[in-house]
Amino acid sequence: MQEKGNISIHTENIFPIIKKFLYSDHEIFLRELVSNAVDASQKLKQLSGMGEYNGELGDLKVEVNFDEKAKTITISDKGIGMTADDIKKYINQIAFSGATEFVEKYKDKGDEQQIIGHFGLGFYSAFMVADKVEINSLSHVEGAEPANWICDGSTEFEITEGTRKERGTDIILHINEESEEFLNQARLQGILSKYCKFLPVEIQFGQKDQSVPDGEDKDGKPQYKTVKKDNIINNTTPLWTKSPAELKDEDYLAFYRELYPMSEEPLFWIHLNVDYPFNLTGILYFPKVKNELELQKNKIQLYSRQVFITDEVKDVVPEFLMLLHGVIDSPDIPLNVSRSFLQADGAVKKINTYITKKVADKLAELFKKDRKAFEDKWENIGLFVKYGMLSDEKFYDKAKDFALLQNTDDEFFTFDEYKEKASALQKDKDDNLVYLYATNPAKQHAFIESVKNKSYDVLKFDGPLDSHFIGTLEHKLEKTQLKRVDAETADKLIDKDEKVESVLSDKEKESAKALFEKAINDKNSTVNVESLAADEMPVIVTMPEFMRRMKDMQKQGGGGMMMMGDMPDQYTVAINANHPLVSKILKAKKAENKEQLARQAYDLALLSQGLLEGAALTSFIKRSVAISAE
Repeated sequence: MQEKGNISIHTENIFPIIKKFLYSDHEIFLRELVSNAVDASQKLKQLSGMGEYNGELGDLKVEVNFDEKAKTITISDKGIGMTADDIKKYINQIAFSGATEFVEKYKDKGDEQQIIGHFGLGFYSAFMVADKVEINSLSHVEGAEPANWICDGSTEFEITEGTRKERGTDIILHINEESEEFLNQARLQGILSKYCKFLPVEIQFGQKDQSVPDGEDKDGKPQYKTVKKDNIINNTTPLWTKSPAELKDEDYLAFYRELYPMSEEPLFWIHLNVDYPFNLTGILYFPKVKNELELQKNKIQLYSRQVFITDEVKDVVPEFLMLLHGVIDSPDIPLNVSRSFLQADGAVKKINTYITKKVADKLAELFKKDRKAFEDKWENIGLFVKYGMLSDEKFYDKAKDFALLQNTDDEFFTFDEYKEKASALQKDKDDNLVYLYATNPAKQHAFIESVKNKSYDVLKFDGPLDSHFIGTLEHKLEKTQLKRVDAETADKLIDKDEKVESVLSDKEKESAKALFEKAINDKNSTVNVESLAADEMPVIVTMPEFMRRMKDMQKQGGGGMMMMGDMPDQYTVAINANHPLVSKILKAKKAENKEQLARQAYDLALLSQGLLEGAALTSFIKRSVAISAE
């Protein structure tokens, strides 16, 4: 038997394009060919289960071998195999889909959704790395003759009688000069480990059978034996393919260590398992991230029927869950011809929505089941929750019942609980509820103590997303404002329209204002003399809430505030008219002493804000020493 012909491609020059540009990454050829071999093996099992094949299945493992000297890579399976007519139909007619015919033929047998095309465009990825490709195949059909197909990358092929004795197919790639990097055990092992480590049929990898010395015979002649490397590189039943009911915590932790050997143990996980209205399985892990916004976008792996596709899952997984680790497997996610790029269609959006819901449901369950444990994990969980509430309206609606607010005493409250707590004392004259917060409790300690003297509570917002989260809360919570504790003096943070009498006369207030303006000598600071409680600091330096928020947004590259970066910091300096030190400064006999003491009080206020540095700090220290020595 010998036949020559031309591959039917329907467009004269498409084959060179397929050969060179079908895939951006040439290593994909191995994934495609091994996947095809696995598909052929699974088809045979299905035919056997349907009663369409009555022979012994035997060992169905797929073998991948290479021969560095002969410059070949061979992928062998013991699947359904092909006749010469099958090869002509499935290989030569690229536009014809073998999978379509197979599904149509057996659609009444059930389980057609699990049938994948044995050959298609993926087969032609072989020509990216090979000058010549051979197919040596024997069909499972009783009485079939083996067939051999050879093509040199042009549109010409040759079919002759094959040599294969057992059912199945060998794909032999004669590697071209530019692709000899693939004739390397470590390189091939790496590709197989990346794409094929969870395929549902065993994959054996090694070099071609080799003759190795095996002693001498009785006449002293060297003897040799044939050695085949037996190296199974995949786990055919990864954890996500199993029922959650049969798994223990240790199983999930062991699988996490398999996926991410250098990572800390995860906080918890979600096992995804849905078959309607789409098929989706997988396991998503919540890693320990604390307050580090580690947007590493290669931590979730996407599979299709246990074949690794990509770790770029931004269309499938909501952006806020890109912080998660784990695996998603779905045959319903549409891929382009190279299986490498997701298409944002209806199925993907439904999967995205489903994953969001499952995560929200899991967090709600953990909160209700053991609130104390949930609070203990909040340092890590909070970042996910806040990110989700910022970026997904539906997630916000679910999360508002279990999201926590933490105060500077490390107490936790739900939104409703905190509203009830703050409503008793923290309403202003216009009946607005005012939440006070600190972004650096240690640095803002003096301001926290000042408002606590009024029995106000202070929330802790010191995470990387909190500047945005604060704005979201103000938008979502009715008649509620959030103010940082150092945005105003304690009396003004929550303006209750209560007057505090001043011990200074109006004339003394004017003198104090003029004295401090001269001592401070900063055109970017506004000096006010205010009637505050006597136990407040003599001088308080604040930055208005609006101004500071704009500066924070600009630092983070946020929204249209580029001009803020060119503006100097604007501070408000409140001189406490009722503090004894202010009266003492005004009564000092020498003008230079007044100015020195005023500057000293101002520098103390800067120091409490962490704003005193460089030459100003040095001058303050020298002045402090001089005053102490008097």
